[in-house]
Amino acid sequence: MQKTPVQGAVRGGLLILASVLQLIALGACVGGESPDGSSTQLNIYNWTYYTPTSVIQKFEEEYGVKVIYDEFASNEEMYAKLQAGGSGYDIIFPSGDYVSIMIHQGMLEKIDRSKLSNLGNIDPLVLQKATYDPSMDYSVPYYWGAAGVAVNTAKVPDYEKSWSIFGRADLKGRMTMLDDMREVLGDALVSLGYSVNTRNQAELDRAAALVNDVWKPNLTKFDAEAFGKGYANGDFWVVQGYAEVVYEEIAGDPELVENTVFFIPGEGGPAYIDSLCILKGAKNLDLAYQFIDFIHRPDIYAEFVDFFGFPATANKAAGALKQEVPLYTVEDIAGTELKDDLGEALEMYNTAWENIKVGY
Repeated sequence: MQKTPVQGAVRGGLLILASVLQLIALGACVGGESPDGSSTQLNIYNWTYYTPTSVIQKFEEEYGVKVIYDEFASNEEMYAKLQAGGSGYDIIFPSGDYVSIMIHQGMLEKIDRSKLSNLGNIDPLVLQKATYDPSMDYSVPYYWGAAGVAVNTAKVPDYEKSWSIFGRADLKGRMTMLDDMREVLGDALVSLGYSVNTRNQAELDRAAALVNDVWKPNLTKFDAEAFGKGYANGDFWVVQGYAEVVYEEIAGDPELVENTVFFIPGEGGPAYIDSLCILKGAKNLDLAYQFIDFIHRPDIYAEFVDFFGFPATANKAAGALKQEVPLYTVEDIAGTELKDDLGEALEMYNTAWENIKVGY
């Protein structure tokens, strides 16, 4: 959601005076505060296509506030912007490995769980997997999921549900993979039988060679932002990405919806738990807690997952309220592996990815 500046011409002294009086009356609201000092604006930094507009609007109406909603396409993009400082965000949505990094770097506020009444709705299975913060000291799980592959079966009628699809030279120029280091290298690692979190240089070298020598020649580009649009307009027939992005873009084309298959390859792959976190120094703390609690209200969480075709992975109570059949199931992601904070080993991945991206 974006703010729209108020525009208009003021004519005559009376209109000028009226405007001045209005500014005086609303003075405390400028900068995100109401006359009683409470917050009237919440600043959110979230993944693209990740919270329904209807949910944001309900929160705004229920609490009488304005939500400023900015988007990012990868953890790396989000982290770089926050590291630059001065973002002004209150709530961010990093994946588990970046939650761990940001905890260690003191970038997150400690969660006061006494201010959250809906934490009991969170599925214990997800907390078991969230080994980076199982007690929710700095993060509250938002969603557990995985990227997969969307295929236009009208153009590609025969295919295997495997990451090896990106090695098909006959589809050269019609495929994209995410511009996401951990996702792409993780796909290659599991294709070779390795962990997505390997710290073995030889294993990572083999995975990087698979991407660089076998997959990359067939790709139009690495793309974490416009792959859904490119798929929807027919430029791409096979894309690695997130189901919600693809189906959001093709929703207006019933024939393409009918011809689209989304799958998570049988080899597994990287999984993620994205979390609601409060950025250190957030100015709208009370409103941030209200938003986190609002999201985990079962009816609101059910609305969120139904909108995107998700299973209700992080909020057990919402499962009974869901009305839509999800695009994939919990069983589909059972064989995936969460991306860990790699610590110093992350530099190996950075180097491998930089070499792969040369020329792109």
